[in-house]
Amino acid sequence: MLSAAQLRIIAKEHGPVSADRARAALSKFFSWAMGEGLAEANPVIGTNKAAGENKPRDRVLTDKELATLWNGLPNNDYGHIVRLLILTGCRRDEIGSLRWSEIDTETRMIVLPGERTKNSRTHHVPLSKIALDTIESIPRRVSRDFVFGEGKGGFSGWSKAKAALDIQLGLKPWRLHDLRRTAPTRMADAGVQPHIIEAVINHVSGHKAGVAGVYNRSTYENEKRAALDALSNYVMVAVAKAHGSNVERLRRA
Repeated sequence: MLSAAQLRIIAKEHGPVSADRARAALSKFFSWAMGEGLAEANPVIGTNKAAGENKPRDRVLTDKELATLWNGLPNNDYGHIVRLLILTGCRRDEIGSLRWSEIDTETRMIVLPGERTKNSRTHHVPLSKIALDTIESIPRRVSRDFVFGEGKGGFSGWSKAKAALDIQLGLKPWRLHDLRRTAPTRMADAGVQPHIIEAVINHVSGHKAGVAGVYNRSTYENEKRAALDALSNYVMVAVAKAHGSNVERLRRA
């Protein structure tokens, strides 16, 4: 049964919007069940909406925060996942449930099948050298296709790992999904064009929405690779500057 405590967990791990959607879906279900005589009450009544009232988040990590996060990540599954989220702009579960069969180290590419993406479209994610190095540093588990985690699925234990990292780093409140907002922002700072950024994060809007999307079938693979290389460069410069190095970012022509 959905409780206030469970709603708080959903809000913490996935954001208030997801928590309120879960609450609304379950409330609708129990309203139907009551109408069919299958339930006597709606247990969702009495629980509150998540804090934020569905206001969109705009949290973007600063260069200093990115460097602090990068340098503080543990050398374990969670640390590798967060590094890849920083470098790819992918969604949490796209990386947390990543499979070795979805990775081509020869072409430096992750290929996420449609059943694993939010918009049900196959998503090609070029890997920068740092991203590929991260993947190649991960030991393979015998007879297991999932890159991370144990058991039947991918990585679990998100809340515990995040809480431990937060205690260590002392950053102001942030969520993993903020990294997905940070990546496009920093690519834009590096001079990447908006329609390429949309392709990198697998959004279908703007240049590829409506009629334009029907006729423009380009996947922008080369441009996406250049964009993610630029993002990697941006992050590495931020990390180097945090160590006192005098370096400059390479801007796209």
